[in-house]
Amino acid sequence: MTLAIFDLDNSLLNGDSDHSWGEYLVKKRIVDGEYYSKTNARHFADYNAGRLDFDEFIRFQLAPLKDNPREIMERIRKEFLSEIIEPMMSANACSLVNHHRKQGHTLMIITATNRFITRPIADKFGIDLLIATEVEEIDGSFTGRTIGTPSFGEGKVDRLKEWLSGTTESLTESWFYSDSHNDLPLMRLVDNPVALKPDDKLRKVAKLNQWKIIDW
Repeated sequence: MTLAIFDLDNSLLNGDSDHSWGEYLVKKRIVDGEYYSKTNARHFADYNAGRLDFDEFIRFQLAPLKDNPREIMERIRKEFLSEIIEPMMSANACSLVNHHRKQGHTLMIITATNRFITRPIADKFGIDLLIATEVEEIDGSFTGRTIGTPSFGEGKVDRLKEWLSGTTESLTESWFYSDSHNDLPLMRLVDNPVALKPDDKLRKVAKLNQWKIIDW
């Protein structure tokens, strides 16, 4: 079956769930507001500029999961999904997903954002297959560490190949939709790369390679 892969943040979503989650934790006073807002903004700027230290970022992002009771974080996540994420889910994004679904394609989201945040978002799009940065748990509590290869940059390629090795799926006629130049390694791997609301760097590469560009 044809594999249709979607990036999540600023692609299927009209916004960034990673960055917005940090802002929401500040709003809910779960974290130190001044420090967290400043650091969250710095990481977001570094990501957009293509210079993000992902290891540093993920330690920062996972610290609140480690430092707070799980039931509190799950309650806040539910509120976050309702208040912040659902308004980011545009009709265009849902139509794009349904376009591939109606063709019988295998649907997947692949994202650098951690699974705690993204699993329920993927569920809202009706997409079962999710490759995300995995969060370590011991006895039901988060440790603040990741498991395996984070699905960021080249890591998305590694994680996808790892998944493919355990299935009968292939990349023949595959699709990948992304907004970010950080995803160029995976875009170059699939047969049908699509620049979806691309940043400036990705737009230039897409035009050079005559990839399809979608602007909503």
